[in-house]
Amino acid sequence: MYGPPSMLLTLAMLYNSARMMARSLWLLTGILPSLAWAADPPPPAQQTPAQPSTAAAPATPATKPAPAAKAPQQAGSTSASKPQSEAKKTKGKPKPSRYQPDRFAGRAGKYYELTWGVDTLSVKLVESGELVRFSYRVLDPARARVLNDKQNEALLNDPKAGVSLVVPVMEKVGQLRQSATPEAGRSYWMTFSNKGRRVVRGDRVDVVIGTFKANFLVVD
Repeated sequence: MYGPPSMLLTLAMLYNSARMMARSLWLLTGILPSLAWAADPPPPAQQTPAQPSTAAAPATPATKPAPAAKAPQQAGSTSASKPQSEAKKTKGKPKPSRYQPDRFAGRAGKYYELTWGVDTLSVKLVESGELVRFSYRVLDPARARVLNDKQNEALLNDPKAGVSLVVPVMEKVGQLRQSATPEAGRSYWMTFSNKGRRVVRGDRVDVVIGTFKANFLVVD
């Protein structure tokens, strides 16, 4: 059995131990919350999204002006625009000219003018190529009389085709050639039968009427 002094000592020791334990618990209760806060920091505060400012709003695109109403065309405007459109279409296409260059404007022209009193010699296909017409203009009737004389046989020779055409004779008409007395400034003609259409456009032919002869005339 412990005696009184030992019991007092034991009780004193227990008291001190309990006191130290209480103090330790008091310290722990103050330290633990701070440690927990350091280990698990509080979540960041949620930020509310900033609302767009009215000053930064995109500018509204400007509305296009309404097209002006077209004025009604007058009655004559349609008809006036058609010739303009047709003129534009035909602007790039040159119109065929009826002008025929004088192939005898040089030495040949002077030769026929001074020797035979004629100019503007022409050879053309007519009647779908069944006939060939030779025409000329009289400048000096005295010199050109040989061409209008029916007594002088007329021939049209085509060396390329190898044919010699003559003036056909028609019933009630006679020879298809003009034989009136020549007059200055007037044009005369005669036709040659082109049976089989042997003479074609572009051939060079010779026309012989008595003593008159014209060489290398181009058939038009």
